[in-house]
Amino acid sequence: MSSHYTPHGVRQTGLDEVWDDLHQGMRHVYQHQGMSKQRYIGLYTHVYNYCTSGQSTDKKNNKTSRSKQRAPVGGAQFVGLELYKRVKEFLQAYLLGLLGKGKDLFGEDVLKFYAQQWDEYQFSSKVLNGFCAYLNRHWVKRECDEGRRGIYEVYSLSLVTWKDELFRPLHKQVTNAVLKLIEQERHGDQMNTNLVNGVINCYVELGLNEDDPMSKTLSLTVYKEYFEKQFLEDTEQFYTRESMDFLRDNPVTEYMRKAESRLSEETFRVQKYLHESSLETLSRVCERVLIEKHLDEFYAEFQSLLNDDKEEDLARMYALVSRVQDGLGELKSLLENHIYTQGLSAIEKCGESALNDPKLYVQTILTIHKKYNVLVITAFKGDAGFVAALDKACGRFINNNLVTQLAKSSTKSPELLARYCDTLLKKSSKNPEEAELEDTLNMVMVVFKYVEDKDVFQKFYSKMLGKRLVQHMSASDDAEASMISKLKQACGFEYTSKLQRMFQDIGVSKDLNEKFREHLRNTSTTSSIDFSIQVLTNGSWPFQQSLTFTLPAEFEQCHQRFTQFYGNRHSGRRLNWLLNLSKGELITNCFKNRYTLQASTLQMAILLMYNSSDQYTIQQITDTLNIKSDILLQVMQILLKSKLLVREDGQDDEEETTLAPSSSLLLFHAYKNKKLRVNINVPMKTEMKIEQQATHKHIEDDRKLLIQAAIVRIMKTRKTLKHQQLLGEVFNQLSARFNPRVPVIKKCIDILIEKEYLERQEGEKDSYQYLA
Repeated sequence: MSSHYTPHGVRQTGLDEVWDDLHQGMRHVYQHQGMSKQRYIGLYTHVYNYCTSGQSTDKKNNKTSRSKQRAPVGGAQFVGLELYKRVKEFLQAYLLGLLGKGKDLFGEDVLKFYAQQWDEYQFSSKVLNGFCAYLNRHWVKRECDEGRRGIYEVYSLSLVTWKDELFRPLHKQVTNAVLKLIEQERHGDQMNTNLVNGVINCYVELGLNEDDPMSKTLSLTVYKEYFEKQFLEDTEQFYTRESMDFLRDNPVTEYMRKAESRLSEETFRVQKYLHESSLETLSRVCERVLIEKHLDEFYAEFQSLLNDDKEEDLARMYALVSRVQDGLGELKSLLENHIYTQGLSAIEKCGESALNDPKLYVQTILTIHKKYNVLVITAFKGDAGFVAALDKACGRFINNNLVTQLAKSSTKSPELLARYCDTLLKKSSKNPEEAELEDTLNMVMVVFKYVEDKDVFQKFYSKMLGKRLVQHMSASDDAEASMISKLKQACGFEYTSKLQRMFQDIGVSKDLNEKFREHLRNTSTTSSIDFSIQVLTNGSWPFQQSLTFTLPAEFEQCHQRFTQFYGNRHSGRRLNWLLNLSKGELITNCFKNRYTLQASTLQMAILLMYNSSDQYTIQQITDTLNIKSDILLQVMQILLKSKLLVREDGQDDEEETTLAPSSSLLLFHAYKNKKLRVNINVPMKTEMKIEQQATHKHIEDDRKLLIQAAIVRIMKTRKTLKHQQLLGEVFNQLSARFNPRVPVIKKCIDILIEKEYLERQEGEKDSYQYLA
């Protein structure tokens, strides 16, 4: 063994000088014999001395290797090829010895052998890599930087060698053994997860990037090609057989529990001993086999679960089907149709009674909505698609059901909703507490959201609000303001602007009454009547003058005084007296007991006539009050029914058709009532019918104006448009308030053409042009 020094003073060390000791050290490492720190440092020094010796002699031909030609680095030329080759040959020889021991093993035996040998080999290779670190840092790095292929760091070399010498011959036996254990575990048997873990870790480690030896990133190619691919195929076959067999003998609800359990098991399996990258692909395979292939059975069962209110099973089905792309679409459709059917059925059970019972109608709707809203939130996790299905279903059955069919109008729903609001907000002995009322109004807004004809609701609501305000019948000003605020939030400022002005008028009227009383005091004017008035802005209130008659002398003086007072304060303004909405109280002195009668102004005018005489004919009253006979007959029937008046002929028939102009009515002096305050101001049938007809007429007129305004806005912006495009844009603009009908839109277009807002384009029948 010889050594000498280079001209630079670096001692040259031949490989033969150190190889025997290095080889012995490597055998000790791979035989798992203990090694002292001093011995480890000695092996490292051998590698260092060789790599920095400046030459590497080939034992066969004694020629200097090409490493000798490298440029000096730090005063020395680094060599390593011969050492690298001998390390590789050592590893190959060691692994061939292992292969001889393991090639005839199968099942759990081959797994135990493979996992144990891999664990020991991996540890030994890391020790080898440690004392060959100088070789890695310099010679290997330089070779890799220059693009030489097949050169790796020593640890990576050990993995490549394992892959070539032991993995390739044994991988089929090992992989099959792992798959067999997994199948047994799926059948409920216990398994040694450490064995599988060791094999999987080996497969993952072997996936080094051979194109970039210095890269630390694993490619997982070995794991995916030699294990995962076969594992996924076996998984699909196993669950295909199991799912078909289980469904043949068990209901779908039990199968869903089984599928849910299996999916959880597979997720846990990845977490226990497979690589995390398998989770997504394994989940997709399981979902395809366990869920997607059985969607038809799920869909068929879904309807039964809805019918039986099986919330837990519905939640489980949703959780499973949501894993499949586009799998929920059919469930959403089934839910929508089910809610729609249930809504129609619930309203049909109410029958015709719901037609005139707003509370029954709205609460029936709310019961259905509440039930399925809870279901959507809990079982379907508030999924936006299922929320939309609930909304569509509610919109369908609320706007078209037995009640709307009986009424022969889709506007019946908003009308009944407005009437329900009126019962909530009007004073009564059954008014709920403030907090409860607020909650109920919130639920009303839920139904309002689904109403298509929101303009109809607005008309009826404003008319009823107006009556509550002028008759001082509001249960709570705060509740009224809250409801208007909710409507404003839902539909915008324009929708509620008139409602807010109505409130303002009531406040102004209170101040005006105070000033009128002050005016009377200042002018030393006395009146036997306690008189108050409300001045309503024309256009803001949904009232019209529908009743005129001659006021009795007792009222005329107050009427003239206020008219003069108001005219002096507001010159140019004219008052239209709404006598049909006026009311007052009469105190009786003609009966045994003293009663206070709450009556309409017309009823008061009739009863005040009996201060002069105890008996009048219908004709005499008609002539005195200068009133239409059909209206008078209705009022007289109310007075007859209340027993304040009686017929001279003693008949007890209260039908107005039996009253003739010559019929004589007497004041009934023997009148009795348990109450001392008696309300006789009940609505007249004709008045209610006329009012309802007028409301619907106003709705149609307003709609035509809104449609025309929308057409003008659109055409002003677009200048020219085809007929179908114009229809589409009108629908888009107005659908939030109501669904305009195509014939009405066409009629409005013709009106605007007549008014010269639009014209038809020459040569194009279906196109319109805006005229500035």
